[in-house]
Amino acid sequence: MEPLCYEHKAILGIAGRPGMAVQTKKIEVTLETLLDSVDLAEHLTLRIADAIGFGEEDCHKIGMSVREGVINAYNYGNQRERSKKILLTVELEPEKMVIHVLDQGPGFEVHEIPDPLSEENLLRTSGRGLFLMRAFMDEFEVRKGRNGGAELVMAKLYPNSGNNGKPPLVEDKEK
Repeated sequence: MEPLCYEHKAILGIAGRPGMAVQTKKIEVTLETLLDSVDLAEHLTLRIADAIGFGEEDCHKIGMSVREGVINAYNYGNQRERSKKILLTVELEPEKMVIHVLDQGPGFEVHEIPDPLSEENLLRTSGRGLFLMRAFMDEFEVRKGRNGGAELVMAKLYPNSGNNGKPPLVEDKEK
């Protein structure tokens, strides 16, 4: 059985986690174009969000957003083609956790996606995932990937950490 993902870089600087580099604030994982990758991406992202200190409600929103993003990459971007990959990146910036989902599909223009709240679209499924990601995350953007495809970029501001805007569990290099 082939692996579902291929780790690219070490993860974050989460204190107390053996084997993780303190200086690194980013993880990139290449996922197979499989439905199982949806659960894997959600699980990985939720582990990070929980370690940072996001509460249950925010973790639910982050998890649902990642699920929707990876499902879209699987279904619409890569069109279920197993030879194509999905790149999941999680970055810890000073004030927020940023999640990127990049597919190898043709890309799309977000303004061409029907508004799921319009009367004529209420029974259609198109656009609901984008709507949920926008609603659940503090920031949401669709970009064209450098080598094609669509890149979903979503961010969630850290909960009040009292740590000068740094993620609560990320050690400061200066200490």
